[in-house]
Amino acid sequence: MTHVHDTLLHDMKRLTADERATRSESVLRQHSKDESHHSPVLPDVVVFPASTQEVSAILRYANERRIPVVPFGVGSSLEGHCVPLRGGISLDFQQMNQILEIRPRDFLVRVQPGVTRVQLNQALKKHGLFFPVDPGAVATIGGMAATNASGTASVRYGIMRDQVRDLEVVLADGSVIHTGGLAAKSSAGYHLTSLFVGSEGTLGVFTEITLKVYGIPEAIVAGRVTFPSVQAAVEGALSLLSAGISIARVELVDGSSIQQVNKHSGTNFPEQPTLFLEFHGSEAAIKHDVAFAQELLEANGSEEFLLETDSQQRAKLWEARHNLAYAYKHGNPGKELMLTDVCLPLSRLAEVVVYARNIIDETGLVGGVLGHVGDGNFHSVLVFDKQNPQEVAKVTEVNEKIVQFALERGGTCTGEHGIGIGKIKYLQQEHPDTLPLMKMIKRQLDPHNILNPGKILELG
Repeated sequence: MTHVHDTLLHDMKRLTADERATRSESVLRQHSKDESHHSPVLPDVVVFPASTQEVSAILRYANERRIPVVPFGVGSSLEGHCVPLRGGISLDFQQMNQILEIRPRDFLVRVQPGVTRVQLNQALKKHGLFFPVDPGAVATIGGMAATNASGTASVRYGIMRDQVRDLEVVLADGSVIHTGGLAAKSSAGYHLTSLFVGSEGTLGVFTEITLKVYGIPEAIVAGRVTFPSVQAAVEGALSLLSAGISIARVELVDGSSIQQVNKHSGTNFPEQPTLFLEFHGSEAAIKHDVAFAQELLEANGSEEFLLETDSQQRAKLWEARHNLAYAYKHGNPGKELMLTDVCLPLSRLAEVVVYARNIIDETGLVGGVLGHVGDGNFHSVLVFDKQNPQEVAKVTEVNEKIVQFALERGGTCTGEHGIGIGKIKYLQQEHPDTLPLMKMIKRQLDPHNILNPGKILELG
């Protein structure tokens, strides 16, 4: 086996460069896992391509020899997407991190997959533009497109699939295609861009991504609102959405999670169910909308309404929300996190959030409820000891119950994290009629199953 690995390493260096392919133990370990609770698996080699041509050559080589290829951004995914279950090549895109073109008058930008959303927004700022998809982590654009990421601003701006105008994709056999164009709309043929966005590296490898971007709003105001119960907080959020207010973010964090935030971030927020809000628009419009929002929330039992207009204070507010998973992790050293990721019709959201909070309490697990309640997507953060079979069984049961509760009410098992490893059986339940078609597409585009095998689908 050592001889096989040495040959693979030699050939990867030949296709790229000596310094851009490695079997270093530390690098292999880094590429064996992501941020999820799923068990790590070492790749056989890690390769750092620098161009579309190199990616094409690597895939052509791998396809001919039936070697698995797993794309890797920064490893921030949450469902085991970058775990190389069958070894092979981990394709790290940190060398392909260039912003290739900014087209301010078209509100478009073209980037390589290794560009992070933070890097992109720094470059866009001088043009008065920004990219709104914010999953919290400093994720790469390639990874965000591959998992169809969304995040806190999706209630106003939509999810990753709504932003991608064109993809340059290298297919399993090394051929290179473009899936879209620069036009704002098109009725020309099948919408292949949407097919590839969210495919989790199983249908092709992205080497360029063209994105829609937005003008920076004239005014941005953030708010924090407390409630006596989770039910009241969710009902308050729904009242804002029904009123047509210019709300850009509506995030729910329950009392247990606020307690973790305070410990981790040094904040002093009231430890009650809380909505984190953000309004985007003109000064005049926001002034009206904030006042109206306060009236609506008070009618739903809100107890404290705090506004932040200063950019640094707003950033601190959202930093506390985004660091919530890490707050649970650091507050429970030696333990793992499992995050549920269901999304439901808004009319059923309150009951599932309350249900999730109740069953966490009943099991005695440490955990919290949070999420993007503005679009029906919420998470339960469950803390457990991976070496304790009873705790593993408990979190598995809680996750199962929440997913089943969502599916029975017209929801989905994943609003943004993706299927990856852990939700394959739930995809089978959610889409039994279209699963054969998904498998047919996979086999057509990747007949030897080299692209991120073992994710999304179980192929016989």
